[in-house]
Amino acid sequence: MPRVSQQRPIARKLLAERGMARLADLRAAGVTAATMTRMANDGEVVRMARGLYQLPDAELDARHSLAEAAARLPKGVICLTSALAFHGLTDQLPRKVWIAIGVSDWAPKPSSPPLRIVRMTNALLGDGVEMHTIESVRVKVFGIAKTIADCFRHRRSVGLSIALEGLQEALRQRKVTPAAMSRQAAKSGVATVMRPYLEALTANA
Repeated sequence: MPRVSQQRPIARKLLAERGMARLADLRAAGVTAATMTRMANDGEVVRMARGLYQLPDAELDARHSLAEAAARLPKGVICLTSALAFHGLTDQLPRKVWIAIGVSDWAPKPSSPPLRIVRMTNALLGDGVEMHTIESVRVKVFGIAKTIADCFRHRRSVGLSIALEGLQEALRQRKVTPAAMSRQAAKSGVATVMRPYLEALTANA
C-alpha cells in the first residue's frame, strides 16, 4: 500500500486517465477510501455517486450520463430510448438513463444520474451488445437492430411512437436493412408485432 502522501497523486493520475473511476478501481491502485473522502472534502475530486469519483475540471462528453451509468453498473447495457438517442435515431432526450441488467443483478439506489432499470434474461442481455468508449469509460450499448426490437418488446414502457420513430429513422438513414431488422425481430420474439410496420415503411421507401 503506498504511503498516504503518495495516494493523492495516484488517484489524480488514475482519474485523469479514465475520466472517472470507481472506489474499487482506486483501491486496486493503492488508494484508500479515507484518502478519497479527504480529497472530496478538499475539493480535489467530485463524488459523482456512491463509490464513483471524477476530477472537478474533467471535460464532459455530451453523453456523460451514459458513461456515469456504465461506471456505476459495469455489467449493464444502455438500452431502449437511451440507446436510440445514442445511435441518433430519436429526438427524445430521456430524463433517465435506460440501462438493462440481469434478472437477479444488484440495482443501485436512486442517485444522479437517475436510472431506469430494465431486467433482462442472460440470453437477451448478451445479444447485440456493442462496446463504445465515452470519457475513457467502456460503455456497453445495444446495437441498432436489437435496440429497435427491444423498443417494440417494451412498447408499453417507452411508447409505440418512439419505437416507430426509431425503426423509421434507422431505415431512412440506412443504418439497418429490412432483412437484418426482420431477423432481429424474430430473434427477439416481436416479429408478429413489427411485421406490419416494417412492411409499410419498406413499401413507402
